Amino acid sequence: MTALHLRATVLPDGAQRDLWIVDGRISLEPVAGADTVFDGGYVLPGLVDAHCHVGIGTQGPVELDEAVSQAETDRDAGTLLIRDCGSPIDTRPLQERDDLPRIIRAGKHLARPKRYIPKLSDDLDDEQDLPAAVAEQAAYGDGWIKLVGDWIDRSVGDLAPLWSDEVLAEAIDTAHRLGARVTAHVFGEDALPGLINAGIDCIEHGTGLTDETVELMAARGTALVPTLVNVENFPGFAAAATKYPDYATHMNALYERADSTVAKAIEAGIPVYAGTDAGGGIPHGVLADEVAALHRVGMSAEQALSAASWGARDWLGWSGLEHGAPADLVCYDADPRKDLAVLRDPKRILLGGKSF
Repeated sequence: MTALHLRATVLPDGAQRDLWIVDGRISLEPVAGADTVFDGGYVLPGLVDAHCHVGIGTQGPVELDEAVSQAETDRDAGTLLIRDCGSPIDTRPLQERDDLPRIIRAGKHLARPKRYIPKLSDDLDDEQDLPAAVAEQAAYGDGWIKLVGDWIDRSVGDLAPLWSDEVLAEAIDTAHRLGARVTAHVFGEDALPGLINAGIDCIEHGTGLTDETVELMAARGTALVPTLVNVENFPGFAAAATKYPDYATHMNALYERADSTVAKAIEAGIPVYAGTDAGGGIPHGVLADEVAALHRVGMSAEQALSAASWGARDWLGWSGLEHGAPADLVCYDADPRKDLAVLRDPKRILLGGKSF
């Protein structure tokens, strides 16, 4: 492979530097004869979508070729690292390809019968089976496990938790013993205390956070991926729930205060990361929209960029732009710290040193 050279302002440090790429990895030492492929703009570590569903389409699970197309769409928007937050299909073949984003798989969602979207989850008839199911998913995935923390309970006509506090504590402890982290889908309020007190590592959506659970998450260092672009769908969920007026009212209320809820989490110092919830009703390739939304609710532009790039990479245990790291980076003509809309127009994308 021909050695490459870039000269740019490198974020997050903001210094103008030279980067060389040899055999798909970054070098901070000059390489003779390297081809200059970018000069004068801005370079970020490859973007991160921390809540993405490669393998889910509008009708449920998709074939592998469609999953490839989804991943390509994310890549072409600059997303080079995906925390695949639950997929009903085996996406390990995508990990073997050097032209697709790097994927951290969470395995399948774990839920209860008729308490999640059909065909997407492993449904446990007995909640006592959750610790064993967590152990199975820990062996199958890449260090993350996805629980469905709450969903509509048709017997009560509203959101309700799926798991008892005791089972959650045992399940999350099992995951941690096996070296895995756990996250959970949670829209409402009631499931949050049990999940956070059980030691969960991350909350997805988190629209039901209260002052008390914000304080609890901040104290424990629990992360939040608010998926604000998905929250925009809440009024549609409510409108479709004609048989469940309490659920509809609840979802609308969560939607109305979502921005202020996430703003409180940011202000409290909860680690917040960018995730789109792409798959199903959310198109792939819209990470820039989520970054803009995080800025809207209170993050500085630089904080929002970190939540979708270098900060998220550090949280997930992946390298940035240091010497010897894989050459996964995105180049822009203008400074995204001054205008986040710049993220919508990458000028060069390098994945493992290959240009896209």
